[in-house]
Parts: sequence; C-alpha cells; structure tokens
Amino acid sequence: MSMPARANPQPALRVPWGERLRKVASGRVLEVTSRGFPWLAMLAWCLLCVAAARPQQLGPAVAPPQVGRDMMLAVDLSASMGEEDMELGGRLVDRLTAAKAVLADFLDRRVGDRIGLVVFGDRAFALTPLTLDRDSVRQQLDASVVGLAGRATALGDAIALSTKRLQQQRTEQRVLIVLTDGVNTAGVLEPAKAAQIARDTGVRIHAIAFGGEGGGALSVFGLQLPTGGDEVDEAGLQRIAKLTGGRFFRARDTEALAGIYAEIDALEPVQRQGQAVRPRIERYPWPLGLALALGVLALLLRRRG
Repeated sequence: MSMPARANPQPALRVPWGERLRKVASGRVLEVTSRGFPWLAMLAWCLLCVAAARPQQLGPAVAPPQVGRDMMLAVDLSASMGEEDMELGGRLVDRLTAAKAVLADFLDRRVGDRIGLVVFGDRAFALTPLTLDRDSVRQQLDASVVGLAGRATALGDAIALSTKRLQQQRTEQRVLIVLTDGVNTAGVLEPAKAAQIARDTGVRIHAIAFGGEGGGALSVFGLQLPTGGDEVDEAGLQRIAKLTGGRFFRARDTEALAGIYAEIDALEPVQRQGQAVRPRIERYPWPLGLALALGVLALLLRRRG
C-alpha cells in the first residue's frame, strides 16, 4: 500500500537570485522599469562607446613662427683647393680639408636654417637642395673631393645655380655664401653677370676668398716653399658682395676662416611663417563625463527600487 508523499515546507531549489525571481513574480521589476533604470544604462553605454571612439575637432589654422634662413653654400672644388698650405690641429692640410672642418662647425650652429650645397669646378652642381637636414648637407660635403666637379673654377655658374635654387624663397631669406680660392676660369656666365641676376632676384652674397698669398707650399727639408698657384680674385669677389648687399671676407688661414663663419653666423635671423597647421581638439571628455553621470543616476534608481 503506497504512502502519501509528505509535504516538505522547505523549497526544493535554492538559487542566489531567488529574491529577484520573487520580484519578477510580483511585478516589482516593472516598477523599476517605469522609473527609467534600463534606458539610462543603455544611454550611458552608448555614450561610453562614443567616448572610446575618441571624437576630435579641428581647431582654427595656426601658422607658428620659425626662426631661420634659407641659405646656399657654394664651395670651390677646383684643383687649387688641394694645395696643402693650411694648418689644422697642428698638421698641414689642404684647403678643402680645412674648409670642411670650419663648415662642419658652422652647420652645427645653424639650427632652424634650411641649407643647400652647391660645389663647382669646370661646372656647378647642386649636391643637396634646401633642407633642414643639416646632417645630409654635412655628409655630402664630407664626400666631396678636389676635382669632383672638374679642375677649373666656374664661379659665375655656381652663383647662377645657387640663385636659381633660392628664387622660390622670400626676398629677405635669400642668402648665398661663396667660398673660392681662385679666379673664374670656366663656365658659361661671368661672375659679374651672375651677380647682377642674383641682385635682381634678391639674393645677398657673402663672398669668402680663401687661401694663402699665391698658391700652396712644398716642403723641402722642413722649409715651406711656394708653388705658385693662382691668386684669389679679391677685387672681383668684393664687387660681387657689394653689388648684392653682402660682405666680402679674406681668409688666409684656418683660424681666420673660422672667424669669418662665426661672423656670418651672428647675422640676425629672419622671422618667417611656418607651415599652417590645424590643431586637433579632443572632445571625448564630454561623452565620458555624461556617461559616468548617467551611470551613477542609474545605480541610485536601482537602489531605490
């Protein structure tokens, strides 16, 4: 004979969310829903997604000022630049080696300048365009050797080529520094004609006559004897500098050359406008802050429910 099942007053299933189930059964969740908690949470979540997308706004265009010059360096690589009549670090070196050492120090100090390099011999060649990368200019200068562009001196062509490179720049920024140790013996243009073109274009030329008094030196039993190289055309370089509003310098040794470039380095920099930029303004703090506020409000409504 079967016995009737005993009534068990204890619940058959225990769950940690039993209280919530009783609220669902009693309809209290609908009351919480009517108070707006779920849609506040969803709105807060949407705002968090917007903030995570990192919204940005472009600000007004700004052209920051830049201090510097646009400067071309024209360096003579003719055969006479191989004359060993310069002293550097207690030893006798050729003129080009001395010029490289001085120019390297000059480049180190010209932070903010755009510098280009032209070398000339039988013809003139542009090794680097106007650039802020002074290391590239230094590397090209270090790689230059006597006779690379020929053994003659095309001074006029070097001035013309440098002028062409500078003609796209503003008038007050066009500066050319020419270093040579001889006279114009090659090329298409005469230096005077090239200087007139430079003047009309607004290029100011600083001319440096470099080298000893008429050639290099030959060491015989410890005595330095002149070899009778070409004289420097000081008068012609003076006319070029004066015509274009620049200055003429005479350097007979490495120390004098360093002083000349230090003097040129002391020229007042030219203020020019940099490339216009539009700064990015971050806007994510607004949706992030609103999402946090709605999240707090939703939690408060939940506790009340």
